[in-house]
Amino acid sequence: MRNSIARALDSLTRGELSVLDALVVAGQTNESELVTLVDADPAFVVATVRRLVDLALAWESPEGLRPLSVVGDSMVGGVEAGVSGLRPRSAQPRPAAELLEVIAALPSGARALLDHVVDGGSTAKSGAARIGLRPEDAETPAELLIAHRLLVPAGSLQPGLLAVPGEVGLALRGGRTTTAPVDVAPVVAAEPRSARLTGSAAVGAATDVVRRTGQLLEWWGTRPAAALRTTGLGVRELRATAAHLQVSEPEAALVVEVAAEAGLIGTRADTDGNPVWVPTDEFDRWRDLPPAEQWTVLARAWLASPRLPSLVGERGPDQKPWNALTPELAASGMPEAKAMVLAVLAGLPEGEGLAAGTGLPSLVARIAWERPRRPRTRPDLVAWAVAEAAVLGLTGADVLSPYGRALARGEDPAPVLAALLPPPVDHVLIQADLTAVAPGPLEPDLARRLQQVADVESQGAATVYRFTPASVRRALDSGWTTAEVHAFVLAASRTPVPQPLTYLVDDVARSFGRLRVGAATSFIRSEDEVALAELVNHPRSAGLGLQRLAPTVLVSSLPLDLLLARLRELGTAPVVEGPDGVVRVGATEGLRARTPRTRETTDAARSAARQAAHIATAVRTVRQGDEDARSRPASASAPGGGVLSALRDAIERRGAVLIGFTDNQGVVSERSVQPLVVEGGQLTARDTDAEADDPDAERRYAVHRITRVVPVGSA
Repeated sequence: MRNSIARALDSLTRGELSVLDALVVAGQTNESELVTLVDADPAFVVATVRRLVDLALAWESPEGLRPLSVVGDSMVGGVEAGVSGLRPRSAQPRPAAELLEVIAALPSGARALLDHVVDGGSTAKSGAARIGLRPEDAETPAELLIAHRLLVPAGSLQPGLLAVPGEVGLALRGGRTTTAPVDVAPVVAAEPRSARLTGSAAVGAATDVVRRTGQLLEWWGTRPAAALRTTGLGVRELRATAAHLQVSEPEAALVVEVAAEAGLIGTRADTDGNPVWVPTDEFDRWRDLPPAEQWTVLARAWLASPRLPSLVGERGPDQKPWNALTPELAASGMPEAKAMVLAVLAGLPEGEGLAAGTGLPSLVARIAWERPRRPRTRPDLVAWAVAEAAVLGLTGADVLSPYGRALARGEDPAPVLAALLPPPVDHVLIQADLTAVAPGPLEPDLARRLQQVADVESQGAATVYRFTPASVRRALDSGWTTAEVHAFVLAASRTPVPQPLTYLVDDVARSFGRLRVGAATSFIRSEDEVALAELVNHPRSAGLGLQRLAPTVLVSSLPLDLLLARLRELGTAPVVEGPDGVVRVGATEGLRARTPRTRETTDAARSAARQAAHIATAVRTVRQGDEDARSRPASASAPGGGVLSALRDAIERRGAVLIGFTDNQGVVSERSVQPLVVEGGQLTARDTDAEADDPDAERRYAVHRITRVVPVGSA
C-alpha cells in the first residue's frame, strides 16, 4: 500500500502536494476551510481536491474531507517537496484568537525560539526543559512555551521530543500552511529565434542521425563489433565507430544506444564462438522505409528508453568507465524526464526556445516544480535530454521542431517531417578526380549500392563519395562483375563517366581473382596417382571433403584423426606424415589420469557419532518448541483481521473504543482509549479519561494481546 501511495505522490506537482499537506495538517475538514488554509487560487485548491480524491489520497467521510491515514508519513522533504513542516492539528484545537493572544504576549526570546522550531519542522528536543509547569514558574523560553502548550510532548513513540501543534503553526503563518503562493509554476526563460535557422538545424540533424544509423549498421553487418563479457561495447570499438561515422564518441554512443533500443542491433556468436554486435532482421525492414519513417522509429525508441548514453566514458562508483550498451547504464526516471522536457518546450510560444545561459536552469526549476519528489539527479537527466534531443533533430537551436511537437503530443511525426525533407535524388555527379557528389539525399537503394562501390569522403547537404581500388574490389568481392560496375556508374551519373574511373575499374578487375584462397584441415599425398584417383572417385568418399590440388596431392576438410579412421574404413592403410616429411609410426602410449583422493567413509565410529549428534540436536529443538508453546499466552495467537480493522476504523474516525487486552502477567483488563497509530504490531492510544496536558496519557499495546475492540463513541 505504501508503494502505491508513493507512486501516486510522485505524480503530483508542488502545488498539489502543498494542498495535500494542508489537508494532513487540518485533519478532518471541508473544502471551504481548506481553501482558507492554502495560499493559492480557490479554483486551484478545489480542482486539486478532486484529483486527490480520484487518486485515493483523500476521501470524503461522513464527518468531512480526510487524507488517507498513511499519507502524512509518506510526505517527506521540505518546502521544495510541497511539505510545509507543520504538524497535524490537535484533536481539540484551541481557538486561533486565543493562540494569537498568547503568542503576542510571549517575550522576544520565547517568540524567536517558537519561530525557529516551526521553521525547522515543528519538532525539537526537550533537553533539560521541565514539563508540567505553570507559566509563572517557567525559567527558560522552552519551559514557557511548554507551559502555554505551544510546545507539547510528541508522544510515547518519540520520547524526549517536543512538537508544535498544527494550530499553533497556522496561527504563526497567518492561518495558512505556507508563506508564499503554491500554485505559481516557475517561468521558463525563452527567447525568439529565426524559424529558418531552427528548422534547417533540426531537419539537418534528423537527416544525419538516420544516415549515420544506416551507415553504422551496414558497417557492422560486414565487420561485427566485439561485445564485452557484460554484453557492452568496448572503448576501442566505440572509438572505431566514432571514427567511421566521423562524429565524437558521445554522439557515436547515442547512435548505438538508440539503434539498440529500436531493435536494430543484437548479439550473436562469430565463427570462433565469441559474442559480437550485428544488425538484426529488423534492420532490413527499417532501411527500406522512407527517411521520415526511419527517423520516427528512432525517435520513439529514444523517447521510451531509460538508457543514459551521455554517461558513456564517465567513471562509475567503482572508478571503472561506463561502456555503451552495458545493461546497468540506465535510469528509470529518464523516459519521464524526456517526456517532460518535450512537453515544456512544446508549451513555449511558437518560434521560441531556451534562452542562452538561463534557459536550461529555468527548465530544470520548472520540471522540479512539476515533479518535486523525483531523484536528485533530475538536473543531469534534464540536461542530457536537451542535448540528446538536439542530436536527434527534435530541436534546432533549442527550439522544438514541428514534428517534435507532434511526437510530444503522441501523434505520428512522420508526415510532418516528410513535408520538410528535401526530395531524394536519383543521381550523382562523377568528377575526374574519382569522386562522386550527391546533390542531396539519395534514394535508399542508390545510396546503398553506391556505398558498396565507393567510400564516403565527406558528409553534409552534399555527400562526397570517392572511388578507390579498395572500394571497387569490395564491390567485386560482394558479387559484382566488371560489366555491372561500369553499367551502374554510367546509369547513376548525370555527367559523363571520366576516363580515369574506367581505367580504375578495369585495372582492379584485371588483378581480381588471380590468387585463390581456401581452407583445408589435412592433406593426402601419394606417389601413386591411380590410387588417389580411385580414392576421389570412391562411392563412399563424398563425406571426406576431398579436393585434388595436384596429381599426387589431395586436401580434405576433415581433421587428421577423423580422416585416418575414415580412410581405414575404406580399406586403405594410410600413415601419418609430419611437417618435416618424415613418416610417424610407433606404439601409442595409453592415456592415464591421476588417482583421485577419496574422503574417508569407512570409519564406523565417526559416522555413528555424527548421526548421534544430529539426533540430539533435533530432540533439543522439538523440546524447546514445546516449552515455548506452553509459556505463550493463550491470546497471543488469537488476533484476527477484525481487531486491526476496528482499530484502523477508529483511527480514521477519531473515535474512542473499549479494548480488552492481556498484560505481561496474564491479567485480562479493559480500558477506554482513543487509538492514534497502528504500526509495527503496536497500538499507540490515548486514555479517554486523561487530562489534556498529561504526558503519560499515550500508551502502547501489543496488537496480538488485544482480544476485542468495542466502539463506545466518537471524539
